[in-house]
Amino acid sequence: MKQRDWHVNGDGQYQAYNSARAWDLLKDNYRLYRFLTELEDILNNVEDETSRLPEIQMLVRRLLVNSYWVQSQYLEPSPKTGTSVLILYDELGFPLTVQTVTFASGTKSNIHNHGTWGIVALLKGKEKNTFWRRHPNQEFPDQIEQTGELTLLPGDIISFTSDAIHCVESVGDEPTVTFNIYGETDPKQRLEYNVLSHTAKNF
Repeated sequence: MKQRDWHVNGDGQYQAYNSARAWDLLKDNYRLYRFLTELEDILNNVEDETSRLPEIQMLVRRLLVNSYWVQSQYLEPSPKTGTSVLILYDELGFPLTVQTVTFASGTKSNIHNHGTWGIVALLKGKEKNTFWRRHPNQEFPDQIEQTGELTLLPGDIISFTSDAIHCVESVGDEPTVTFNIYGETDPKQRLEYNVLSHTAKNF
């Protein structure tokens, strides 16, 4: 499986990062709690969390290389919505969201940002990301324009800054399963975009 690391910021352009080799990341007894502790240590030592995204992506890859348990934790997609979310860690006062997300084949998200940094690793299936950037004018201050597309395959990891705008679609014949981790969301900055009305609302 070829592993690729990507990054997207608010201008909607994606770029490749160097990906660590799997055998360089092997560790005995590397479990979710170790990953969360190392991640928290990284974030406690920086003001600008997005500057550490390459390092956090490497931690995510280390977790997935070493933890079959994480890769096996997901739900079947809901027949009603086409999606399912399984929270992997939830503790009062813990500021990060750690979850797996399943999309049925053909299911597409709305266009949105996350209002925080995020990292998504594709575990199964194929996921098409479509990227956008803000293109405001006097009449439509929340107008956006499409900038590109990228299809993620199993083993790919992508990071987003808080202002990165995208939508995702499960493509291919099987559901997609992703491992997702997000920082602390600013609800006022978490937006859903409508390309027909050129508007945005809190998501």
